[in-house]
Amino acid sequence: MSKLYIFGIGGTGSRVLKSLTMLMAAGVKVRDTSGQCYEIVPIVIDPDHAAADLTRTVKLMRDYKKVRNRIDFNTASANTFFANDINLNVFSEHSNITMNLGNTQDTDFKTYIGWAAMQEANSALASMLFSDNNLNSMMDVGFKGNPNIGSVVLNQFAASTEFRDFAASFAQNDRIFIISSIFGGTGASGFPLLLKNLRAISNNINGNGLIKKAPIGAVSVFPYFEVSVADNSQINSSTFISKTKAALSYYDKNMTEANILYYIGDNVSKQYDNSEGGTTQQNDAHFIELAAALAIVDFAQIPDDQLNTKVDSKTNTGVPETVEYKEFGIIRETSEIIFSDMDIVTQTLIKKPMTQFFLFCKYMNEQIASSTRQTWAISNNFDSAFLCSAFYQSDLSGIKDAYLEWLAEMSKNHRAFTPYELKTGNNLFRSVKGEKPKKTWFKDNYVLFDATLNNTRTNGEPEHRFVELFYKATEKLVKRKFNM
Repeated sequence: MSKLYIFGIGGTGSRVLKSLTMLMAAGVKVRDTSGQCYEIVPIVIDPDHAAADLTRTVKLMRDYKKVRNRIDFNTASANTFFANDINLNVFSEHSNITMNLGNTQDTDFKTYIGWAAMQEANSALASMLFSDNNLNSMMDVGFKGNPNIGSVVLNQFAASTEFRDFAASFAQNDRIFIISSIFGGTGASGFPLLLKNLRAISNNINGNGLIKKAPIGAVSVFPYFEVSVADNSQINSSTFISKTKAALSYYDKNMTEANILYYIGDNVSKQYDNSEGGTTQQNDAHFIELAAALAIVDFAQIPDDQLNTKVDSKTNTGVPETVEYKEFGIIRETSEIIFSDMDIVTQTLIKKPMTQFFLFCKYMNEQIASSTRQTWAISNNFDSAFLCSAFYQSDLSGIKDAYLEWLAEMSKNHRAFTPYELKTGNNLFRSVKGEKPKKTWFKDNYVLFDATLNNTRTNGEPEHRFVELFYKATEKLVKRKFNM
C-alpha cells in the first residue's frame, strides 16, 4: 500500500486534516489512479501543542484508527466507511502526529535566538528585523501571525529526529501533500521552508533520492475568517490581506518546487474569538476546510506521468517539470451551500457517502436505543452489552458525535455548508436539502430503515458486521429514496 504523507502546518493544517478524516470516515476514498487506497500519514507542524483545534483532530484520528482496526477490508467486503488506513506512529520517539520543534516551550523569541549572548552589532540588527512584541513573544502558542518569527523557528525541522523518521519511511510511489494558510504566521512561514527542505533534502538522510523526485501537492488557504479585535493580542485580521499579497508575490517568484498548488479562500468571512493559542483556540469547522480537504483527494488521483520531477545535477535539488495551479469554486453564489451548488464531479464524489454516513449517525443518535428487539439486532447479537462496549460507546460514538458536530458547525458560518436538515425529528428522508425523496409503499423513516436492516446480511466479527450492516443498509436507502 502506497503512503500519502500529509503535512498540516499550523491551525489551518489541523482543521483541514479534521475535514479529511470526516470524509474518509464517510467513505470518500483517497486513492490512486488504479483505485487503491493510500495509507494516510498525517504530520502536524505546530509549536502550539495545546491548541484545541489540534487536540480535537488528534482525538478524532485516534478514534478513527480504533474503529478501522476492527473492520475487515477483505475482497468480499462491500463497506467503504473508514476505507483509508491512517498511520499515527511514523515517529520513533513518540506516538503523536506532531513534529516536535525543540526549545520552543516556555520560552520567548528573544531567548530562543540567544539575544543575551549576542554582540552589540547582532542585537542591533535583530532589533531592526523584529519588534519588541516579536522579541517578547512566547514560542509555545505559535507565531501569532508573524511569519518572520516562524521562518526562524521552523527552519530547524529538517534537522529533527522526526524529519529523519519521515524520510526513512518514505518508499517508491509514495506522495506528499502540504496544508498551510497564507495569511498567518506558522503556515505562511512553514510552507516555503518545508517545500525547499524536501526538494533539497540532504544526501546524508535515508530516502533523500525518492523525496527529491516525489510528487508533491499543496493547498494554500487564503483568508476566510476574521478575529475579533483585542487590545492585548498581536493577531489583527486587518493585516490578513496585506500578508496574503506579500506572500503571493514571494510564491510567484520563488515557489517552483511543488508539482501542483491549490489555492482557496473566501471573501465572506466569519468572525472568531481572538485567541493567540492554547486550549481556547477552537474555531468552528468551515466549508473552506472541507474544500481544501478535497484538494488532497484530487491530488491523489492525478496520474504519475503528470507529476514528473527530475533532480538538477548542479543544485542536487528536485525540480518539477511543470507547476500546475488549481482553484475550487461553486456553481452559483449563495450563502447556504448544498450539494446541488457544487460541480457534478464534486457531487459524485461526496454526496452519496456523506449522506450514507449522515443516516448512519442519525440512526445511532436517535433510534439505536430502541432497536435491540429488532430482528437485525437479535440475529446479530447487537444487544445492550454490545451497545455498552468500548468500541460502540467510545470509539464509534466518538466519530458519530464529531461528524454531527462538524456538520452543525459548518452550517453556522456566513458562507454556510448546510446540505442537511440536522433536526428533522422523524422526517428522516426529508433531511437532504435539494433532494425530493421517492415515496414507498412501506412506512417511511426509521420503520423503513429497520426493515432495510432486517433484510441485510453481513458476516465476520461483531464490530465489522455492525459497520458493514449499516453501510449496506444506507446504500440501499439512498438508492431507493434519492437514486444516488
